[in-house]
Amino acid sequence: MLIKHITEAVGNTPLLEIDPAIHGLKNITLYAKLEHLNPFGSLKDRPALSLLKDDLAKLKAGGKTAIESSSGNMAKAMTLICSTHGVPFRIVTNRIHLREVKQILQLVGAQIDEFPGMSSCPDPSDPNNPLAYIERAMAAEPDKFFHGSQYTNEKNPDAHYQTTGPEIFADAGKIDYLITGLGTTGSSGGVGRFLKEKNPDLKMVGVVAPKGQVIPGIRSADEMYEVGLFKKDLYNKVVEVNTDEAVDGMLTLIRKAGVLGGPTAGAGLAAALKYLREIDATLTTKASAVFLICDRAEWYLSYLQKHRPQLFGLAARKESVRTVTQQDADASVQFSVEQALQWTEQPAGLVVVDMRGSIAFKASHIPGSINMPQEMLEDMSEWGVPFSNGARVLFVCPTGDQSKKCAAFFKARGIDCASLKGGFIAWRDAGKPTEKAAGAAAKPAKQG
Repeated sequence: MLIKHITEAVGNTPLLEIDPAIHGLKNITLYAKLEHLNPFGSLKDRPALSLLKDDLAKLKAGGKTAIESSSGNMAKAMTLICSTHGVPFRIVTNRIHLREVKQILQLVGAQIDEFPGMSSCPDPSDPNNPLAYIERAMAAEPDKFFHGSQYTNEKNPDAHYQTTGPEIFADAGKIDYLITGLGTTGSSGGVGRFLKEKNPDLKMVGVVAPKGQVIPGIRSADEMYEVGLFKKDLYNKVVEVNTDEAVDGMLTLIRKAGVLGGPTAGAGLAAALKYLREIDATLTTKASAVFLICDRAEWYLSYLQKHRPQLFGLAARKESVRTVTQQDADASVQFSVEQALQWTEQPAGLVVVDMRGSIAFKASHIPGSINMPQEMLEDMSEWGVPFSNGARVLFVCPTGDQSKKCAAFFKARGIDCASLKGGFIAWRDAGKPTEKAAGAAAKPAKQG
């Protein structure tokens, strides 16, 4: 097939019927849409082109810069589309944790504005999140930037409604179950809308990660409020898949199906089997289901090294904050704001550890606290206990979810510690003292 521009290769990806010997379903045919075979390597190629194509000529003529909040596949696709059309592109993102992803973005020539040390725990107290940064930049220079706005622009799901959904239907006919990871929700919204028009009884299954666990491209249920395209009523079921299940699914796809998909694809397979196995046992007629292979495995080698080091001949994961179970975290000592305040008023030997990102910490924190961002604490915990035996430690994260894990881990190692229930948000909303920078005078926070 001869093409004259690389964007002509976007779409028309194969649909793979997964061998029943792999998934074990007897009455459900399981398909995988191989979106990792798009020219830029992911299902984001379609919405990236949709967000840009109508404006590229005007952007080039007007000397405008396209700008987007992304740390991965959308950024990669938009960079390549813009660069091949002579349009500058700028990425605004939280710190990119995966080495390969950042290297690929650098390779394709992306201009990256990267905020440091952001917590993986959603932080409403952070004054400098990427979308706010973009809004300020556009307000300051309204004629300089074009923002595709992947989280709110209906061109995102429309790209999948117009292409991905029809391709699946053309290859497989009526689909009974659609399983998709929930990120921007563009793919699930667009594909689901099309397939539901063809089969009103279609069941849509969304896939999320547990709180505090990272599966690239998938959010936790609590983070979905940030996504303007998310429509909760579209989904018949939301299935939670943890990192180990995602990696197991990824390895199954690679080694048994020959599909070099990433962790999101593995999570899709894991969620499909979680949801479908019970249904499959009750069916008396044949049905069909499809999930998406979102991107390629090669982008995630460092992620795999972290979560499954033995694959690469490395030592198994050391016990650390990262290995604390949710059950142990929930059973840890949690102080209310008033209890924590009593601790801070008895400062002898007390260390208040603020786990938020450095920007949020500088803007406002509990007086006398020190900043040890979440990832730093997780790394340090693999090598020992960074607190003296006589110390009392209060861990503070944005909303109290991740600090529980630290309290559980270090309590088990003899440290007198607790986490602040509700996190810094609860402290601030209770009007307790905060300060803007080390050494600044404490002052009451504004009431909630």
